[in-house]
Amino acid sequence: MSRLSTPAHHDQTNAERFAGAAEGIPDLRLAGLAVAAWLAALAGLRLTAGESATLAGVAAGLAGGLGVHLCGLLGRPAAPVRRYGWIAVAVLLGVVCGATATAARVAVRDAAPVRALAAERARVTAELVVRDDPRPVRGAPGRPATLLLQADLVSLTPADADADADAGTGTGVRRVTGSVRGLVLATDPAWRTLLPGQRATARGRLADPRGGDLTAVVLTANGAPTLHGAPPWPQRAAGALRAGLHRACEPLPDEPGGLLPGLVVGDTSRLPPAVEEDFRTTGMTHLNAVSGSNVAIVVGAVLLLARWARAGPRSAVVLCVLALIGFVILVQPSASVVRAAAMGAIGLAALAAGRPRAALPALAAAVTVLLLVDPELAGDPGFALSVCATGGLLLFAPGWRDALRRRGVPTGLAEALAVPAAAQVACGPVIAGLSGTVSLVAVPANLLAVPAVAPATVLGVLAAAVSPVWPAGAEFAAWLASWPARWLLLIAGQGARLPAGTLPWPGGVTGALLLTTLTVALLLATRRPLVRRLVAVCAVAVVLGTLPVRLLASGWPPAGWVVVACAVGQGDAIVLPVATGRAVVVDAGPDPSGVDGCLRRLGVREVPLFVVSHFHADHVGGVAGVFRGRRVADVVTPEWAEPPYGVSQVREAARSGAAELRTVPVGWRWRAGGVELVVLGPPYPLRGSRSDPNNNSLVVAATVAGVRILLAGDAETEEQRALLETGPPGAFRADVLKVAHHGSAYQDPEFIDAVRPAVALVSVGADNDYGHPNLGLLGRLTRGGARVLRTDTDGDAAAVWDGRRFAVAARGISPGRQP
Repeated sequence: MSRLSTPAHHDQTNAERFAGAAEGIPDLRLAGLAVAAWLAALAGLRLTAGESATLAGVAAGLAGGLGVHLCGLLGRPAAPVRRYGWIAVAVLLGVVCGATATAARVAVRDAAPVRALAAERARVTAELVVRDDPRPVRGAPGRPATLLLQADLVSLTPADADADADAGTGTGVRRVTGSVRGLVLATDPAWRTLLPGQRATARGRLADPRGGDLTAVVLTANGAPTLHGAPPWPQRAAGALRAGLHRACEPLPDEPGGLLPGLVVGDTSRLPPAVEEDFRTTGMTHLNAVSGSNVAIVVGAVLLLARWARAGPRSAVVLCVLALIGFVILVQPSASVVRAAAMGAIGLAALAAGRPRAALPALAAAVTVLLLVDPELAGDPGFALSVCATGGLLLFAPGWRDALRRRGVPTGLAEALAVPAAAQVACGPVIAGLSGTVSLVAVPANLLAVPAVAPATVLGVLAAAVSPVWPAGAEFAAWLASWPARWLLLIAGQGARLPAGTLPWPGGVTGALLLTTLTVALLLATRRPLVRRLVAVCAVAVVLGTLPVRLLASGWPPAGWVVVACAVGQGDAIVLPVATGRAVVVDAGPDPSGVDGCLRRLGVREVPLFVVSHFHADHVGGVAGVFRGRRVADVVTPEWAEPPYGVSQVREAARSGAAELRTVPVGWRWRAGGVELVVLGPPYPLRGSRSDPNNNSLVVAATVAGVRILLAGDAETEEQRALLETGPPGAFRADVLKVAHHGSAYQDPEFIDAVRPAVALVSVGADNDYGHPNLGLLGRLTRGGARVLRTDTDGDAAAVWDGRRFAVAARGISPGRQP
């Protein structure tokens, strides 16, 4: 007997079937609103307030008209229109929200009195509130370190307001009150101690910002700030806990001791530059910034404890909220930390609702709210990476995990494989656009890092939490955390050394959109089993076909190279090949990562001789990078031992590397294989010159495979004239000239004429404020028949000799690798 179905039964069955089918479908209804608000805010940062308001008005009118039509007031719309119409309304409302919020902030940024003061480069007394931690920025070698602070400028009072008013001149602005965003540049060490929320007064000169954000003015501060009161108590508590974490890490070696605060609170002030470069190369740099993953790890640990204690869902959520608040206080509630907390809180919202599918709408809602509160986040790469990573984990990771489990992969391993792969796929386009490269080692490196990140983070948080009351316990927790941190260091170091670990890719928006298109196309295509197998076969074939070619014929270094000028920024680092894997290095540039990366690219594993031309920071600041992972046998320096800080850097590096250190006079010679060096200058000590350290640089003549190379250090006019006066005719003739002092104007024309090089290499940093290289000097070299290569535009630059004629080769500068 057949069973009759009632309409109610049909409705229930259909509803259940629909619910079951929709269980794995992500809810994207709020995604259009969030993306539209994001794009509108991003556009608004580059528009005027009026233009953004006009955009918002047009979008509001379209949204209203479409909403009226969808409600049936103008006739019943067709089914497809109803289906997609409300999505279009949400998109238009997102434009309204993003454009309106940005227009309001841009109107404050572009207020006429503030713009007038900035245009006049007025000297002002500014009352400000610090918004974020002061952070050092790399400055010019030999100059005091510059600190950069984001602050809200509450009032600006021109220093000469009264005088201008009396004379009827100046900007006419007596005092500007309100709150505008400013960027403070300071060199006084007293600024380092300021915490977010601290109120202070500072004097300095205003300048226009670069644009593209909500910064209204740049204030170059003179001297120390005058503090008013204390920072808010959460910031004071955070400062005490962070200081305790630093004390707990002091007994550790430099690398794990510098990495641990980065893992826990995003503080990389003690992280060696070479380690930072390794993490960047292997796609692990996100571990050194506070992100949603940090929040997830800490909250996840608390959730596991709550489940172990058999706490109910609501109690677990309350404990997780308390842990989230405590973590925000620990790492300081700055804008980036609040952003990360919002991303991490999405999981809590889904947990509290008991609906995992609610996580994606919660992400869209969080993105929208954050953009409305701070439209400047629309142009923040960290915000984009955080949102993309969270979205990847919500969209891709569950399906990939389940697919792996269906194929017999254990649950834990499936989770470990799916999570980093999903995060990397989602973040890949943003990283490619920022760096101009696509990393081939990022996914395996992050996969190997997964087991170590959580223990290091949790133990580091524990060390910080107990440091005020139990310093010994904090040191023990930090010591335990250092072991998973060492594993991360090993992964980053080995991954950065892998050949062909990164591939060049178009940078900027073009590269990001290109990789996004390819990623989406592949994700859609691989839903079909046949296409999935075809893609897998093609990927394996491409790797097997291109990787050996890239390893064996990567194009760098070029065959027959006799000298390479490394692109290390505003500084010198010259490499002369002795044998496979062995080379002489002359100077080390301003930081370790630059020269270390250049030596890696050249395959240099041993340095039989390291020559220091003089002790300025742009020549010895990177000395640790020469020793990193290499045996250095001998170090030779000039007799002029100034400045003292550079001398101590070289001595410490030689002592740590067990290298012999000695000063060498004029006439000193060295030979190994087909390389011979002889010191030509300085002929005598020069005192009272424009720069005595520069004019007492070692000037070295090198012969490599029969090619004569003159390395002029930073010798300026005085030393060059002394060389010509004391040296025999023809002593300075060379095929290749390493141009002295980054191509400065302080060159003796007769010295240049005496060298008459076929190739001239200029080691110089991009956008330096010294005016290097001098265009007149470059013109003189070119007119003399020299082929000129510059490291600021050409990257690593090589002179090549094939036994009959000279050639030049340059590795090039990618958009994300500007020195």
